[in-house]
Amino acid sequence: MGRPLNHKRYDDSFIRGILDTVKSVAVVGASQGDDKPSMFVVKYLSERGYKVFPINPGRAGQLVAGVKAYAQLKDVPEPIDMVDVFRRSDAVPQILDEVLALSPLPKIFWMQLGVVNEEAAARAEAAGMNVVMNRCPKIEYGRLSREIGWVGVNTRMLSSKRPRRLGGGVQRLRLGPGIKSPR
Repeated sequence: MGRPLNHKRYDDSFIRGILDTVKSVAVVGASQGDDKPSMFVVKYLSERGYKVFPINPGRAGQLVAGVKAYAQLKDVPEPIDMVDVFRRSDAVPQILDEVLALSPLPKIFWMQLGVVNEEAAARAEAAGMNVVMNRCPKIEYGRLSREIGWVGVNTRMLSSKRPRRLGGGVQRLRLGPGIKSPR
């Protein structure tokens, strides 16, 4: 996978490598409202085969998008591969402290769109973790698997026709080595 040189831009191979190897994700800041972006990330990643652990003290023991929530990272009963942070940038150092106390240490420390903390990134990388900032794993998965382009999004083509529905259920594409980015 390798570490990026900077956090302004990530190569598709770096992001794909993360999403291909991660099996479990803790979503810190999984919101109370079922219409919040963090809920959609929990649901989306769960539907793509990731084991997801919503982290929210106010929802511990409850279901978030059909998945049991935990109060703190240390309460998760199994190893976590990636921590996805849905909190303000100034809360990141404290969250990283919790992450660094886990054993085994997660491989990835991911900060959501709008969340950037260079000092915490440097600490996480010094501890041996790969870091992603200001990105959403749901969006990146959809972009790299080409799910985003299925209904006309990002195709530069406008139409008043509704897209043809494919069979029932959620369409699941994989991020295999044969999948190339649309860019």
